[in-house]
Amino acid sequence: LIEKRRKPLQAGMPEMTKGSQPTDGGNLLLSQAEADAIRANDPIAARYIRPFLGAEEFINNTPRFCLWLVEATSADKAQSPELKTRLAGVRAMRLASPKLPTQALAATPHLFGEMRQPDDDYLLIPSVSSETRSFVPIGYMPKETIVSNLVFALPNATPYHFGLLSSTMHNAWMRTVAGRLESRYRYSNTIVYNNYPWPQNPSDKHRAAIETAAQAVLDARDLEFARCAKAGQHCSLALLYNPDTMPAELVQAHAALDRAVDAAYAYKGSKDDAARVAFLFARYSELAAPLDVAAAPVKRSR
Repeated sequence: LIEKRRKPLQAGMPEMTKGSQPTDGGNLLLSQAEADAIRANDPIAARYIRPFLGAEEFINNTPRFCLWLVEATSADKAQSPELKTRLAGVRAMRLASPKLPTQALAATPHLFGEMRQPDDDYLLIPSVSSETRSFVPIGYMPKETIVSNLVFALPNATPYHFGLLSSTMHNAWMRTVAGRLESRYRYSNTIVYNNYPWPQNPSDKHRAAIETAAQAVLDARDLEFARCAKAGQHCSLALLYNPDTMPAELVQAHAALDRAVDAAYAYKGSKDDAARVAFLFARYSELAAPLDVAAAPVKRSR
């Protein structure tokens, strides 16, 4: 059994964080229609509209927005009719909460209740994904896109990190140790990511092969999105990673990525999840044992 871990198992890995939680009663969140209306009628509030993504919006390519008011001036908050109305709604919602910490947040109604927005571009990992997919769809996002508390962010993620997290090896691990929401996979940073045993000291050759294969996955996605755009069709990662509609180029790119990742692990076992997870748990045990001993309380005798 594995337990929650606050930091990645291996040193040097970027830390994955949960996104920001509004705790706003919906007052800081916007649909496409609401965002369009604000842009048309309130130029002050319009300056603070940012894309806002949770797991569902990211996977289904559904536009959603928020008012991100971290740098909003007092004058803007006083002069914007939209901001005045919405901030009053946030304040009222928070004051009405039975939770004292939420009531305290009423003092800053323009801010999200919990703020963990990366300062740089990041890799977005949905917290919930369908059990029918072979891979949890993940993707790069600009720092201007606000990440919600229903997804995870991995700042400073290189193509190497994208490749490992997009591989069958990592997804087999995820399918074994992740929680469930109904039957869907529920990814977590503390259980899935922080306990994941990465390849030990991969060579430059292996790292480069993974990065090249990872870029090919991104390119295959872009190719399908371009096809959909040319045909005037809505495209999404939900369609791209549906086993019945996955483009051939993406299937081939993931197969090549798996070969590169397996080579970095020197893995020569079966392709099924059980064999992969047995291999990974052996690696996990080697890495975790010294850490667990070091963290254990010292027993002293009189």
